[in-house]
Amino acid sequence: MSPRRATGSGAGSGEPTFTERARREQLVACTIELIASRGYPAASLAAIAERAGLSKAAVLYHFGSKDKLTRAAFDHVVSRFAAYVHERVDAAPDPRAALVAYVRAMVGYQQANRSHVRVITETLLDDAGGTRLKTPGGHEATGRLDGLVQLLTAGQQAGVFREFEPRTVALAVGGAIDGVVAAWLSDPALDLDAAADELVAFTLRAVDA
Repeated sequence: MSPRRATGSGAGSGEPTFTERARREQLVACTIELIASRGYPAASLAAIAERAGLSKAAVLYHFGSKDKLTRAAFDHVVSRFAAYVHERVDAAPDPRAALVAYVRAMVGYQQANRSHVRVITETLLDDAGGTRLKTPGGHEATGRLDGLVQLLTAGQQAGVFREFEPRTVALAVGGAIDGVVAAWLSDPALDLDAAADELVAFTLRAVDA
């Protein structure tokens, strides 16, 4: 029987070698491509192995199961998304500009990374039938909401935004962004740049003093 990694997302004892890290990155990339192009259910271990030019046993050596591999792909996408948004928000000179940067970054990243949006959607919605969230209220959604709440609270503390309940407004703004992006995914002819402008105006009207 071939050796198999059994802890975490596939790492054994000690640090993985350069070759092992490269192979894991390749498998994550193949998984993202498959989920984005064919959907979560079609991204089987056999299909991932075939796309990567490896055996199924080799895939299992690095990740142990499809769940661990798809989770690694999901985490990769979410971390890239979060880093993109945080970089732009952190560069903003004041709370109002930071909120505008957040809205534009949320839309901009998804516009430029359609395959990543599909991975997030497919991974969270899959339940064999793809009809409900696997992790409703999971830490990814909670973390995004908390970040927006912090932006809104900072604006209130600086006296830039009016008084309101930050979590409620964060839910409204986040829902508006998700709704516009979902409409664009269904109808790529939608002018997402113009929609982003409207989302910024909508958000500022909701919070400005």
